[in-house]
Amino acid sequence: MKSPERNNSDTHAYLVLKLAQELFRKSPTALTAEERARVDQVARRQREIERRILATPEAAGVHLPSASVDTALADIRSRYASREELAAALDAAGLDLISLRASIERDLRFEAVLERVSARTPTPSDIDAEIFYLMHRDRFHRPENRTLRHILITIDDTAPGSERTAAYRTIAAIRARVIATPSRFADEALRYSQCPSAVEGGLLGTVRRGQLFAELEPTAFALPLGEVSDIVESPMGFHILHCVAIEDDSVIPFVAVREKIRTALAESQRARAQKAWIRQLFADDQTSARAA
Repeated sequence: MKSPERNNSDTHAYLVLKLAQELFRKSPTALTAEERARVDQVARRQREIERRILATPEAAGVHLPSASVDTALADIRSRYASREELAAALDAAGLDLISLRASIERDLRFEAVLERVSARTPTPSDIDAEIFYLMHRDRFHRPENRTLRHILITIDDTAPGSERTAAYRTIAAIRARVIATPSRFADEALRYSQCPSAVEGGLLGTVRRGQLFAELEPTAFALPLGEVSDIVESPMGFHILHCVAIEDDSVIPFVAVREKIRTALAESQRARAQKAWIRQLFADDQTSARAA
C-alpha cells in the first residue's frame, strides 16, 4: 500500500497533467515557468478540495463501475500518438499506468460525489423558465439579418485591366447582366468575382449589422428581397450585392427556448449547490478547529 505522501504526490502529478491540458492545451513539460506556477497553484487547491470531499459520508456511498475508469483512461490514451509517447508523458509527470488509473478513479469519484450533491436541487419548472424569459427578454432579441451574395472587382492601378476605370467598367457590365437575369448572379460571381466567396457563387451567408464593411452595410440592409444593388465601393474595390433572404428583427418566442432555459437554470442551480456545499465543508473544518 502506498503511503499518504506518495498518494498525495500521485494525485498532484495527475492534476498537473490534467490541468496543463485544460488550462493551456500543453503537456506539463511544455509549460512556461509562469504557467507551471499557475497549474501547481490550482492543483494544490483542487487536491485539498478533493481530499475533503472524498472524506465525506456522501463519498462513502459512491461506487464506480470499472467501465467508467476504462473509458476515461482510453480518452487520455487517445490524446497521444503512441503508447511510447504516453509512457514518456507519464514518466515526465512522475506517473505510470497504475498510478494514472488510480488517479482517474479518484477524480471520477470526486465528480460523482458532486453530482450526488447537486442532484438534491429541485428541477426548474416551466414557470421558472418563463419567469427567467420575461425578466431577460433582451437576451432573446433576434436582430434583423440578411442572406447576401456579392461580386467584388478589385482596384489595382498598377495592374493593367484592373485600374479604377477598367474595374468599374467590368462591374457595371456584370451588373447589367444580372439586372436583366437575377438568377445568373451566382454564375457571374463564380466566373468574375475576385473574392474567396466566388467558389460559393458569391454567397456571404447570413449577416447582421456590424459584420460588413461600413460602406456596404447601408446598401445591404436597404435592399428589397431579391434585388441587386447599385455599385458600391469599399476599401476592397467595387461590389454589387444580391439580397437572397431577409429575417426581420424579432423576439424568439418562449416555446422555442423553454427547454434551453430550463437546462441552463438547472446547470446554474447545480453549480451553486456544489459551491455552497464545498464552502460549508471548509466552514465546518474551521469551526472544529476553533472548538479544539
